[in-house]
Order: sequence, then C-alpha cells, then structure tokens
Amino acid sequence: MKLKPLFLIALTIMAISCSKQQTTGINLTNLDTTVVAQNDFYQYACGGWMLQNPLTAEYSRFGSFDKLAENNRKQLNELIEEIAAKQHKSGSIEQKIGDIYYLALDTARRDKEGISTLQPELDAIAAITDRQQLSSLLGASLTYGLWGMYVDADEMNSSLNILKTYQGGFTLGQKEYYLDQDENTVNIRNQYVQHVQNMFALFGYNNPESAAQTVLRLETRLATAAKSNVELRDPMANYNKMSVADLQNLVPEVDWNAFFAAMNITTDSLSVGQIAHLQEAGKMLNDEPLEDLKTLFAWQTINSAASSLSTDIYNENFNFYGKILSGKQEPSPLWKRAVGVVNGTLGEAVGQMYVKKYFPPEAKARMVQLVKNLQTALSERIDLQEWMSDETKQKAQEKLSSFYVKIGYPDKWRDYSALDIDPALSYYENLQRAHKFEQDYTLSFLNKPVDRDKWYMTPQTVNAYYNPSTNEICFPAGILQYPFFDMSADDAFNYGAIGVVIGHEMTHGFDDQGAQFDKDGNLNNWWTDEDRLKFQARTKVMADYFDAIEVAPGVMANGRLTLGENIADHGGLNVAFQAFKNATKDAPLETRDGYTPEQRFFLAYANVWAQNIRPEQVLVQTKSDPHSLGRWRVNGALPHIDAWYEAWNVTEQSPMYLPKEQRVTIW
Repeated sequence: MKLKPLFLIALTIMAISCSKQQTTGINLTNLDTTVVAQNDFYQYACGGWMLQNPLTAEYSRFGSFDKLAENNRKQLNELIEEIAAKQHKSGSIEQKIGDIYYLALDTARRDKEGISTLQPELDAIAAITDRQQLSSLLGASLTYGLWGMYVDADEMNSSLNILKTYQGGFTLGQKEYYLDQDENTVNIRNQYVQHVQNMFALFGYNNPESAAQTVLRLETRLATAAKSNVELRDPMANYNKMSVADLQNLVPEVDWNAFFAAMNITTDSLSVGQIAHLQEAGKMLNDEPLEDLKTLFAWQTINSAASSLSTDIYNENFNFYGKILSGKQEPSPLWKRAVGVVNGTLGEAVGQMYVKKYFPPEAKARMVQLVKNLQTALSERIDLQEWMSDETKQKAQEKLSSFYVKIGYPDKWRDYSALDIDPALSYYENLQRAHKFEQDYTLSFLNKPVDRDKWYMTPQTVNAYYNPSTNEICFPAGILQYPFFDMSADDAFNYGAIGVVIGHEMTHGFDDQGAQFDKDGNLNNWWTDEDRLKFQARTKVMADYFDAIEVAPGVMANGRLTLGENIADHGGLNVAFQAFKNATKDAPLETRDGYTPEQRFFLAYANVWAQNIRPEQVLVQTKSDPHSLGRWRVNGALPHIDAWYEAWNVTEQSPMYLPKEQRVTIW
C-alpha cells in the first residue's frame, strides 16, 4: 500500500494542448543549487524546501505529504467547526460530528473525571479469579488481548471474506525492540519500562515497579515468538487456513467456542496468521501466574485509553511515544487532535462533505484517463522485458488489464446510523462505542462475498494504496493536490509527481508480494518456474543495494523490509517516464527555467519526498517502516533509472553512479 496523488488531472495526461502557456510546476526555491545535482540529487532538488520547512515542535518528521495534510486538516476543521456551532437533531450525522468534536476539545472535563471513566474496566480485570474465564473475556474485550482478529478476503478464495488472526500483545509493536541489544534499543526499552511504571503510579497501583517488569517480561515472551516485519511480508507463510476444531487442537489452552461467542460471531474456519505466536499466547494463558496476566491486561487497557483521559496521563503517554521514541518536542495542538478523532470515528461522513466542497465531480473523470495512460505505459514495459517468457508476460498483461480503479471517493457511502454518540457520557466511553461500532462493522463482512466497492481509506486521506486481494488501486481525493498534481503545470511536472505515484501503486501488483497474487486476487503462482527465479534474482539486487545504505551512524537500511516499496518506486519511475514520453512525442516540451523537460520530471519526483526528520524517527522508521526514508526514495531509487542518467548527464565521476550491470532491471 502506498501514497500517491491525483487531483483534477487528466486532460493533461495526453499532451496538453491549451491556448495559454503552462507553468513548469517547479518551485525553484525548493532547490539547493550550491550542491552538484549528480552528487546528491536529493539535496539539490529538496535542500531549499528543507530550509523553508523546518521541523516544528509537534513533528518528528515533516515532508510534502505532511504539508498537504496540514492544509487538508485546516479545511476539515472549518467544515467540522461550522457543523459543531449549530444545534442538530439527535442521531443525525451532524450531531455526532459536533458532539465527538467538542468532547475531544473538553480537556477540563477529562481532568475532572480523572481515571474514573476507565476504572470499571480495570475493576473488571482485577475481579478475574478463574483462568477459565479468560477465553470469553478475551473475546469480549475491546482493550486488551494477546492476539488480534479481523476479517478480510481469503487469499486462496479472494471472492469470500474469512476470519484471520494476527500476532499482538506487545505494545512496542516490533519484536526487535524487546530483543536487540544495541545502545539505542536498550535505551528505548529501559525508558519504556519507566513509562509503564509511571502510568501504573498515576493509576494508583501498588508496587508499579514490579508491575512494569511483569509487563516487559510477558511482552518479551510474546515478541520472541512473533515474526519479524520482514517475515510478515511473506503472504504464503502467513496463510494457515483451518477449521475451528483444528484450531482447538492447535491452541487447546483457549476455549475457542467461548471466545467466538463473546465476539458474537459464528464461523467454521479461519486463517491463523502466525502459528508459533498464537501457540505461545495460549501457553501463557495456561502457565503464567493469573495475577501477572491481569497486570498485562490492565496495562493494555491503560495504554489504549491514555490519549483520551486526563492531561497528566496524556502528557506521560506523549513523553514516551512522542518525545523519547520519536523525538517530538510538543503534542499537536488540541484542535488538530480533535479533527483527527472525528476523522477516525466518522471518516466517510466527513469525507462526503469534504469532496462536495473541495473535489469537483469532473476531476474523477479526468483521473480515469490518466490512470489509463499509465496502464498503457506499464503494458508496453511488460512487453519490453526480455527476461520474461511470453507465457508469463501474457499473465502479467491479464492482471494489469484487470485492475479495479478507485478515484476520489466511493460511489456508496457508509451508514453511521448505528453509532450513538452521547455527550452525556465521557469522551472515553464514546470512543469505546465508536471502537465497538467499527469492530461490528468489520465482523459484519465475515463469510460474505468480498465487496470490491469498499474503501480502505477515507476520501480526505493524503495517501493511496494497492490491495492485492481485490487487485485494486485507490487514489483518494485528499492527495490529488500540489505537489502531486498541478492543473496549471505541464506534463513534465505532472508525470514526474502524480504519474510516478500512480505507476508506483500499479507496480505494487508486481512487486515481490503483489506478484504472488493473480488477476483475481488469489495467492497463485502465475509465473513459469524459470521466470520466477529470474524475478527473484532481480529483486535481490534491489534488496542488497538498500541493505548497504547507512541511514545513521552504524545503522543500515533494511532492504528486505522495504523491498516492495522500493520495487514500486522503481517501477513507478520507469512507467511514468515512458508515459510522459508517449504523451509528449508529437509535441515535445521545451527547456524552461533552465531545465529540460526530462530534468523537470525528476525534480518533480524528488520534491514529492522532500522532508525533514529527527534522528530518533530515522531509527524508528528503519526498524518498522516498509517505506525507505525520503532521502533514499530519491538517492536510492534514481541510480537504477537509466533515464535519470541521460537527463542529468550522470557520469562515472558521480558518487551516485552505478555501473549498468549493477542496476536493477525489473519493470
């Protein structure tokens, strides 16, 4: 899944023929011309932007995506405040939006309530006296547990939804935080234990030091049995469909019938994502002291509620996750957090209002044409690959032609009538209602046909995605703005920015993960054996290249974790450049502002990834994020693009130069 843009963009796609001359779209103040472009293209293209957009206290990373999101957030705040300022009929969407927004802003009320809103849940955990109760309690819980459950398409039968399990129960998310022994990770781990201790103290627990050590011990046990982020990228290894009876034999410590009954679902089968972790979780329920398990569940409940309680609790939570882990200096302003809560609770309802005001219907039609142009270019590039057999090429073409394209906003909007937001209840209680509503919504798809019209992002989201199970590419309205698209700019800019974004999402269908799914979204090998081996050899070149990049002193990038995104960047660049050349072949663009059209293409691409980032966040993303850091999405990607060498006259004297035989050649 990846981010990308598309605003009213389409008629530009084929060569734009307009009576008035278009701009280049390139903001020359974004550049740092004191740097030699061929030596450090990222700094050359983005150095000026980085000076103009220094990190503020609330950000650990701020880039082009964040800058656009800031603008969207202001637009959403205007819409929400306009709604919240008026009285609305109880049960209406407007009432729900206004009330949850005001509840999010009311810190005085939360400070007065203190921990009282969470106390009933903590008391219920404390009251557990029988290990036999745990199965039903875990199934009913919205705040604690040792694994996750969700509903999504069956990878082997993509037309039908199935229940799935997912490893969980360890708050820091990545197993490496519990196991690695480098100085930074050990420091994070020690600070985490102190944070857990501080939170238990705020909630009045006796002996918070011991409680924090218990949490670390149990979470480390779960993390040790879990798969790494790299291992989680193997869809076949994380697909283990079985009957509920087989699950009972696999993890006998859990009464699965009681667990599913508490979730209010009925199913005969499911897919266990990570078997070893789930088995270890079951053993924990059987052999760990009950009081220790209750301590872990209490911590998970406290941690999940921390951002919606009193100021002292919120601040302690931010001190660890914001300051220590990510390097932020201050929380985001309260109004931004409130907008985020409305977005997370009633996202499509707000999105419907957003697109009505900021995304005209004609933009959708224009984007359809643009996507078609990129599909044509990718089709041409598939045919050009000499390493692929005709048989595999035909299958690739069939998959490409089967892409399901979503642009701007859904044709059918979600129904929020079952969500009751009651201002008489606390902020936390209303968020729990929203959580339960969302869970019920997800579970409502269980054992039903996959709805290909369902969106996995709201229209106002500054992002985009590819979903292999439905073979779909989606570009929400929120990202279809500058610097991703500029209606007044020429094709060099728009293909370099939004064009690469679209090509990126398309290429996800053919990256190391996406290539394992066929045109119908099923895990199915559509490659010849020889072509599969050739493909894997070529992707290994990319993984090895990024493994050798030093992102911080003594810290290397993770080429296996970021492989899919790096392949998608590589393909997106090649496909968009070919589409750009197709669009302008009959009416070539001129050199303007001192740059050729080809050079402007690559400047537009680089500006998409302009960002400033704190050292702490570099380490967090390197450990956990499947996307390469912004600098390396430019300086790591371009050395593998032949057209970049030609456009910028990059020679063997350049530090970024790679011999032709060492460059990745896939799509």
